Amino acid sequence: MAIFQKIWAVYAVLLFLVLMTIGLPVLFFFMAFVPGERALRSNIYYLHHIFTPLFLTLVGIRLKVEGRERLDPGHSYVIVGNHSSSLDFIVHAHAFPGVFRFLAKQELQKIPVFGWVVKKMCLTVDRSSAMSRARSVVALKQHLADGWSIFIYPEGSRNKTEDLLGPFYDGAFRIAIQTKAPLAVATITNMSKISSGYNLHPGTVRIVWDEPISTEGMKGEDIMALKEKAEQLMLQHLKE
Repeated sequence: MAIFQKIWAVYAVLLFLVLMTIGLPVLFFFMAFVPGERALRSNIYYLHHIFTPLFLTLVGIRLKVEGRERLDPGHSYVIVGNHSSSLDFIVHAHAFPGVFRFLAKQELQKIPVFGWVVKKMCLTVDRSSAMSRARSVVALKQHLADGWSIFIYPEGSRNKTEDLLGPFYDGAFRIAIQTKAPLAVATITNMSKISSGYNLHPGTVRIVWDEPISTEGMKGEDIMALKEKAEQLMLQHLKE
């Protein structure tokens, strides 16, 4: 069984790269013939709601999304979710009813084919550079003001510990409060049963959306409380 899971993981990686390469003409088409920001929104919609469900179907993964009706796809949110697998970003992308931009690590741009997509579709940050982090905060605020939703992993990177969640950074919660954007919390509850380390096998991934948390009236001193509330919501679902 372990050998099958490793083979299936290799198949999934190769399939992802092949589908991404085949899909590049679609992205180029929108960039060439659709004006301005509409091209970016069209490309992200294609990636989140056409490319992603095709990929998941071909690797035998089904999503069970709960609470999606609590979200307004036309509204701007700061979105946070738990992160323990390389598949998380795919699951989170398709589980959201609209489109959003990820805050991604700059290192992802080095991946063949996928790195170009990250550069064009995501907001990136070099975590080793204070200047890069400052620029990313400015960009995040501007995109929220322009009507985008922004997805940030508060753990910063994949949680590889035995704990249900890694420590949360303040950034996502500070930005939500400063921009008065509601905080949307997404929890993947059972990814460890589908993907762990370099193993993967078909199955159903459950993801839960809680009621967005209003940040109206919150100030800097409320960051810790907002962070703890998001953490407790995730832990509640992970312990179920």
